[in-house]
Amino acid sequence: MTIKVDHRHLYLQVIDRIKEDIENGIFKEKEKLPSEFELAKSLGVSRATLREALRLLEEENVIVRRHGVGTFVNSKPVFTSGIEQLSSISSMIRSAGMEPGTIYLSSMQSLPTEEDMNRFECKDEHWIISMERVRTANGEPVVYCVDKVPKKYLPGDFLLREEGSIFSALEESGEIRVSHAVAYIDPVGYHEVASPTLNCAPETSLLVLKQLHYDENDCVVLYSKNYFRADKFSFHVVRKRL
Repeated sequence: MTIKVDHRHLYLQVIDRIKEDIENGIFKEKEKLPSEFELAKSLGVSRATLREALRLLEEENVIVRRHGVGTFVNSKPVFTSGIEQLSSISSMIRSAGMEPGTIYLSSMQSLPTEEDMNRFECKDEHWIISMERVRTANGEPVVYCVDKVPKKYLPGDFLLREEGSIFSALEESGEIRVSHAVAYIDPVGYHEVASPTLNCAPETSLLVLKQLHYDENDCVVLYSKNYFRADKFSFHVVRKRL
């Protein structure tokens, strides 16, 4: 199992070997890896080199280290999507052959905060609708969603509806069309609200996708903050050379 030396840094070769062993089923999903001593010895590298490789593998969510227990292989994401196109969570779930669902936690209207007024360029007397939902895949919670939108953009009976797309509600009148969004992705560890809502173990990390949705007049009409289980979702982007 000892790795062959090439021109790259040794820890990069270790990363490739461990990924290869996971891909080939030598180390299986959710399986505990050998101890650092055993793994370093079998690979023929120092424990310092191995620790650097494991640190980077953990950042990539390939493995998870549980203090006092050991290092485990993470499950592969079930859902994957590019972020260069606007697509719904439901479509991602359906693409994986699973049935999407929604659990509504809360919906309310309130006067805007200073942050809301800056974000939506609205006045302090304009009401803001806030919604909390959980998106499910075959009944399993996978995404915790927080959405905010100015009330004036939504149908009058929106809060009375038990289901339906916010995008569809925004575009129902024909006066608004969501044309694009600016997205920010941040990895986070345990979150006091999202993690228990999604039935996450303490070591399960989350991907937070914050999106500002703009209409054709470049006005922000919807702000979304979605917490994705990192063991279920992965995102990628296609980059083109200029």
